[in-house]
Amino acid sequence: MTQELRLGIAGLGTVGASVIRMIARRGEALSRTGMTIRVTAVSARDRSRDRGLDLSGVTWFDDPVALARSGEVDCVVELIGGAEGAAKRTVEAALAAGKPVVTANKALLAHHGLALARAAEASGVSLACEASVAGGIPVIKVLREALAGNAISRVYGILNGTCNYILSRMELEGLTFEACLKDAQALGYAEADPTFDVEGFDTAHKLAILTSLAFGTAPDADGVSVEGISAITPLDLRMADELGYRIKLLGVAEATSAGIEQRVHPTMVPKSSAIAQVMGVTNAVTIDSDALRELTLIGPGAGGEATASAVVADIADLAAGRTAPAFGRPATALAPPARAEMQRHEGGYYIRLSVHDRPGVAAGVATRMAEREISLESILQRRSEVAATQDRRGRSGMPVPLVLITYAATEAAIRASLDAMASDGFLAEPPQVIRIERE
Repeated sequence: MTQELRLGIAGLGTVGASVIRMIARRGEALSRTGMTIRVTAVSARDRSRDRGLDLSGVTWFDDPVALARSGEVDCVVELIGGAEGAAKRTVEAALAAGKPVVTANKALLAHHGLALARAAEASGVSLACEASVAGGIPVIKVLREALAGNAISRVYGILNGTCNYILSRMELEGLTFEACLKDAQALGYAEADPTFDVEGFDTAHKLAILTSLAFGTAPDADGVSVEGISAITPLDLRMADELGYRIKLLGVAEATSAGIEQRVHPTMVPKSSAIAQVMGVTNAVTIDSDALRELTLIGPGAGGEATASAVVADIADLAAGRTAPAFGRPATALAPPARAEMQRHEGGYYIRLSVHDRPGVAAGVATRMAEREISLESILQRRSEVAATQDRRGRSGMPVPLVLITYAATEAAIRASLDAMASDGFLAEPPQVIRIERE
């Protein structure tokens, strides 16, 4: 006789509704796991909202914690979101009651993943989280299971579709960040308050989870260095194009001699790289390892159907008895990572300066870089924007853009040289610094 797995779904937004539809649509196929999967309880803030779902015969809970403790539920699917509050209480209650949890909540796992993994193991149940990173891309399964025989040196990717959409539009159409953000909000790709996405915090939470899986460490959201894309200009994108690069917001986790580097920032990537071809709201993750060298996974990173696909995959695993530790290792084996401070990062840099158009400035800039042993691959000066105001000696009196491309240098050296230039009075406005991630 086929057994039944009774689901309680906490959160009926776009993803929650898509999960219910997908289970109904794929019920026969899912029963091949050996269990019938059925939604028996739901919880959401607004009962009156029309979600286009048939919830007849499903018990409604106003309190998701009560749902988690209910005898009508065997497995809790947490789709509320947020690192604290109802989402955290619901997951804790489910695990304490000995019920497995499926969650898409990257903020919760980034900040409380270790404690929740310990609670799951203490109760002998699963904490499944494929949907927490990169939507429908099965990157967690790949890191946790498919690459067990590989030593991973770096994992990086485009983990936020909103930012990739904005940067793609800016590049292809020459639009400003503000114009593209407005369009993203109109299309539903960005929230009314887009800070969490465009300033890199969403990517940082996802990166903390990937870092744990890749390097066997406890999630360390506070150890991620974060920069967003709001300062990127059309000029930066044009310069990147001339130099053979595209600008992407990347989350990068890398094993270095100083420890684990975790960083989120706009990055110049070679146009020839696989990740440079990823445009629009699509996500991509590249994994560098000793055996496979480079593996890139590309696919839908957000949206109801894509995220529901990952949620339902986790549910199917539970129904089939396929379980694994949330972060690939027992919670007792997850130690805090040795942090490599951002100041010790070493790589190439794109630096755009707005300098005063007067004699000696360019030479002074080069001197300040040389003092810190920073070698310059190229220097590009753009006078076309101020040519109309130039005097007969070729000087405009207006600030002009000066672009520097460096060979490998440390973050500390770059920042010290820029501070010195500012003290010298060379800079008319704060510099733009974008790191270069070479293949």
